[in-house]
Amino acid sequence: MPRSVNHVASKARRKKILKLTRGYFGARKNVWTVAKNTWEKGLTYAFRDRRNKKRNFRALWIQRINAAARLEGMSYSKLMGGLHKAGIEINRKVLADLATNHPEAFKAVVAKAKAA
Repeated sequence: MPRSVNHVASKARRKKILKLTRGYFGARKNVWTVAKNTWEKGLTYAFRDRRNKKRNFRALWIQRINAAARLEGMSYSKLMGGLHKAGIEINRKVLADLATNHPEAFKAVVAKAKAA
């Protein structure tokens, strides 16, 4: 009896990956093996960078807070120490937002930290 091969399923499986690699450069978008490898590697980058994104944003918030604190005559570490002593529990994301969008509110927070 002849061997039966399900071309419909295998072609659909390949088309699914090739559809995901649309927009890639050169053979990465239309050669099956290259496209499959590129797509799999992309998944590992996505996994890694979901964690790196958190690091990068925290670093950005700290830089913004430091820059705003120095305009008020205080370093970042002194500000954070003062906030801790004053019992003000505010996270860096909100503090950075205050520093960039609401400078008056940030000045008030810095004043509390200096007083502590």
